[in-house]
Amino acid sequence: MDLLLKNATIYSGGRFFRGDLAVRSGLVSFPASGVVFPGCAEIDCGGKHLFPGLADVHVHFREPGFSYKETILTGSRAAARGGFTDVCPMPNLSPAPDGPANLEEELALIRRDAAIRLHPYGTITLGRKGEKLADLAGMADKVVAFSDDGNGVQDRGLMREAMEEAKRLGKLIAAHCEVDELLRGGYIHDGDYARAHGHRGICSESEWRQIERDLELAAETGCAYHVCHISCKESVELIRQAKKSGVDVSCETGQHYLWFTDLDLREEGRFKMNPPLRSPKDREDLLAGIADGTVDVLATDHAPHSAEEKSKGLAGSAMGVVGLETAFAAAYTALVRGGVVPLERLLELMHDAPCRRFGIGGDLNEGAAADLTLFDLDRDYLVDPEEFLSKGRATPFAGERVCGRCLMTLCGGEIVWKEAEA
Repeated sequence: MDLLLKNATIYSGGRFFRGDLAVRSGLVSFPASGVVFPGCAEIDCGGKHLFPGLADVHVHFREPGFSYKETILTGSRAAARGGFTDVCPMPNLSPAPDGPANLEEELALIRRDAAIRLHPYGTITLGRKGEKLADLAGMADKVVAFSDDGNGVQDRGLMREAMEEAKRLGKLIAAHCEVDELLRGGYIHDGDYARAHGHRGICSESEWRQIERDLELAAETGCAYHVCHISCKESVELIRQAKKSGVDVSCETGQHYLWFTDLDLREEGRFKMNPPLRSPKDREDLLAGIADGTVDVLATDHAPHSAEEKSKGLAGSAMGVVGLETAFAAAYTALVRGGVVPLERLLELMHDAPCRRFGIGGDLNEGAAADLTLFDLDRDYLVDPEEFLSKGRATPFAGERVCGRCLMTLCGGEIVWKEAEA
């Protein structure tokens, strides 16, 4: 359906302007004043904000292998509701996409069920076991990058081999950084809450120590290296200094690390994720990294589990929370309304930088694919997980008041999400 979106505040080319945008045959057009497009359905946006479709480079859609947690269909619909048109599903699946045959199982589901554009990862190692390199060359033309997310690659020599091969193939390595021998059975941050309530803690060194190793390898190999879900102050500083020295490194953090700390923990599974919520000082340094450009990308690490798996408190619940349907509002509330960064910087974090770094998505330019989303930035509401389209319901944002509601999302010119009252 062709559309004329009138009177919108449009983000294009890193700036905002007030105007109209037409969607014709799935493509963007900026009509001259007074031009009429016969047959176009008109929507008066009333000055609301029209963004390029958001991009999330770190989601878990659980298919194939774990469809009781999430599916390509439910996950992509949740993403559309959150304003996303491009997302990158991680490869902790069954079978793991570690070669062309296993990857094809995931690709077939994507072709059949995806409501938006999905760009899957291939694994770094066979079966994500960290023992032998996966068939990177066989997957390179079909995956966005390589990751063993959920596991850190423990062997230095194997990670070097992976980086050298990724460099040859012109692909990113996106690393889950975790030193297994430093975990010591922990499941929340090794901080005040853990000590006060008798929980086993995960030290920050388990994260930053492997980042330190990988930054050395990235400098030696010239590999394009992306650090997943950083959570602590040491990680921010290591990446800041590596950028200054010319290492080809980028990194992401999640919205929940910018909002909550371990002092906000409750004895509920919806506060349990990996890496864990860390100290107020860690949060402060992540916000500083957002403000000074050290942190490149905001990514949800949307990781749904069944209600049963998340019902066993902090000690017994599965690691992971959902985030796609709260992502923009949580970030806008914390960062823009919180006075940390302007709106343009938030869109850099949630669209421009991930698209540029991972080679996905696009801008709202004349003739570009009509991948866009309409937000009411003045609309505040309480987060209610029972409204989610995702199968997952576990989120630390439940009951929080956030601002910024997605009214409509188009992917390739097709409406993939629209609020009933929009």
